Amino acid sequence: MAKAIVAGLETVKGVDTRLKIDFEATLEDLASADAIIIGMPTYHHDMTRSIKNLVAEAAVKRIDLRGKVGASFGSYGWSGEAPRLVLEILENRFEMKVLKSPLLIKYAPDEEGLKECRELGKFF
Repeated sequence: MAKAIVAGLETVKGVDTRLKIDFEATLEDLASADAIIIGMPTYHHDMTRSIKNLVAEAAVKRIDLRGKVGASFGSYGWSGEAPRLVLEILENRFEMKVLKSPLLIKYAPDEEGLKECRELGKFF
């Protein structure tokens, strides 16, 4: 899903993208970005530990994300809460401007799901 979103972003002239796996992302990455899209699966009705730790550390260290644009996406099997939770944190804790609805795809994306991912990238 992330690679398809990046493919959509790269169709927009002047957009510089960086794909980071969650354990590779740093607070400096968050602080230096103009916009942030966070993807994750829902695991036991929650975000993955690495994403939860990243946003918690950013909050504790008062990383300023105010006014940046944010979005989220993710796959799920039953519930799909994680992308919604991260959007809520980005909007309410960090005062980011977020796309109100995350991109959610049940199980693994098929070609139509990957098209939705590319469209999110273009729109974002």
